[in-house]
Amino acid sequence: MQEFQKMINSEKYYAMDSELVKIRDYARSTFIKFNEEHDEKKRFEILKGILGKIGENTYVTPSLFCDYGCNLELGKNVYLNANCIVLDCAKVEIGDNTFIGPNCQFYTPIHPMDYKTRNTFLEWTKPITVGKNCWLGGSVIVLPGVKIGDGCVIGAGSVVTKDIPDNSVAVGNPAKVIRKIEQ
Repeated sequence: MQEFQKMINSEKYYAMDSELVKIRDYARSTFIKFNEEHDEKKRFEILKGILGKIGENTYVTPSLFCDYGCNLELGKNVYLNANCIVLDCAKVEIGDNTFIGPNCQFYTPIHPMDYKTRNTFLEWTKPITVGKNCWLGGSVIVLPGVKIGDGCVIGAGSVVTKDIPDNSVAVGNPAKVIRKIEQ
């Protein structure tokens, strides 16, 4: 588990380590079961068995893909719409009462810029945090290390490359805050 610890600690790690491959294979087969299961209660039980955390009244519409699953934490009353991808090499936390639109993607791994190092499968990670009471529109992409504050709305198709402060509307590629939300 040495490479796993490096990975979740945002240190450089070897992505093709046999233990990491084994965990990813297990996650892939588990998410295939989840995505093929029609019974809502059984799907929830599958998620409880693999996710780092899943709060009550949380609903995930298939399909969902995670690299590991164990590093994804969903709060209470979270809704993940169809076709979400979570590359959870580091922790991805989604706060209570947050709605995630279809086709959203969360990327925690970082690959080296130079191809010689990249070809060695060395990489590192940065965690992602999405606050409480947020709404991410369809096809939003959140990059490594981003923190989206509480009460934010991220417009459909946005690519979030930097932190977004609480109660903000952000849109575009890269996403920029266009206004504050008065609660």
